[in-house]
Amino acid sequence: MTRTPDISDARGAARRVGDHPALEALARVGFVVSGILHIVIGWTAGRVAWGGGGGQADQAGALAALASNPGGVVLMWVVVIGLVALVLWQLTVAVAPSAGDGLADRGKAVAKAVVYGALAWTALQFALGSGSSSSSEESSQDVTATLMQQPAGRWLVGAVGLVVIGVGAYHMYKGLAQRFMKDLEEDPGTVARTLGMVGYPAKGVVLALVGAFFVLAAVEQQSEEATGLDGALKSLRDEPFGPYLLTAVAVGLVAFGLYCFARARHQRI
Repeated sequence: MTRTPDISDARGAARRVGDHPALEALARVGFVVSGILHIVIGWTAGRVAWGGGGGQADQAGALAALASNPGGVVLMWVVVIGLVALVLWQLTVAVAPSAGDGLADRGKAVAKAVVYGALAWTALQFALGSGSSSSSEESSQDVTATLMQQPAGRWLVGAVGLVVIGVGAYHMYKGLAQRFMKDLEEDPGTVARTLGMVGYPAKGVVLALVGAFFVLAAVEQQSEEATGLDGALKSLRDEPFGPYLLTAVAVGLVAFGLYCFARARHQRI
């Protein structure tokens, strides 16, 4: 009689996939890709802070900037492959977690897989020549408008905002408390540790801002209040001492990008 595959079989298969040297190598490429994107976003935000030109300070804008360079199409395919590898690796973590990982860790792995998957899809559009650096602000407003039309839509939008704020707060805590060191196989050195302590809180601040705009949209029942990464960063510029605040965040995002390079080498996979 043929035995029906069970959960243990799926976990075993996931572990074999996750432990494969090819996936490990490509996932590390994915972390390098993530680092490059954060550096480009930080650089764009820094230019915006001091009126050094326009530019879209978010992932789509970073991909558009990279794709516009010589060899951009080839680079986009490298980006796609690296991000897809991260998607697969995060899914193996969710299906077959390491000892000590709980339900929250598995949930974070799934959430990260979704984020990397969305980025990979955007990069694929650029690789195929049909990409568009459509504003993250427009995308956020579209999502918010759709949610507002659902039953209890206002509460759904508010809940999304609170979740994003929570993720941002966790990034701040993770950086300041050096919790990111648990992700690594070994100590990457003082410079990389410092970059993580600066980069994670900076990314957390931006995510918290994005979440705050979603909450504002829910309170005022106006989808136009919602904004994405680009809008959140540019909102800082309009505050008192805005250019200095935005510059500080931009430096933090670049620091996070540089930390990703160290993570690519030392990440526990």
